[in-house]
Amino acid sequence: MNITVEQARALLYREAELLDRWKLREWAALFTADGEYLVPATDLPEGNPGETLFLVYDDRHRLEQRAERLLKRNAHAEYPHSRTRRMISNVQLKDGDAQTARVECNFVVYRSRGDRLDIYPGHSLYDVKVDEQGQFRFRMKRAVLDTETLRPQHKLSIIL
Repeated sequence: MNITVEQARALLYREAELLDRWKLREWAALFTADGEYLVPATDLPEGNPGETLFLVYDDRHRLEQRAERLLKRNAHAEYPHSRTRRMISNVQLKDGDAQTARVECNFVVYRSRGDRLDIYPGHSLYDVKVDEQGQFRFRMKRAVLDTETLRPQHKLSIIL
């Protein structure tokens, strides 16, 4: 697959913009029909979803449901919505094949809600594919938190 670092960076910046603006339906549309969104437990960041506990393990249908649920007024953990700001850095192309490119990056998500400011540092791994219209889509996103616990943040109610 031919994706440049600049194209990968633009895709990740677009994702960050959609999430920070709470455009969650549009964010979900960045995934392929068989796409997955994964957030492993902080104590087993390299875990396998079939064998270990994951904080989030969504297929495309579930991630669309997550997006819809977070946009509703009765999503008390996120209504009114938190203010978030994502910083993306060190975007790199890794191994891939003719169909999929592996993209990795570092991130920090700042979440402000009420009088709290939570910081979520981590790194993400993406498998990127080209759809029928020639658009880059996520086949998989794995957001790994680089913290030992969620104790400082208390919960994970946003999309990383």
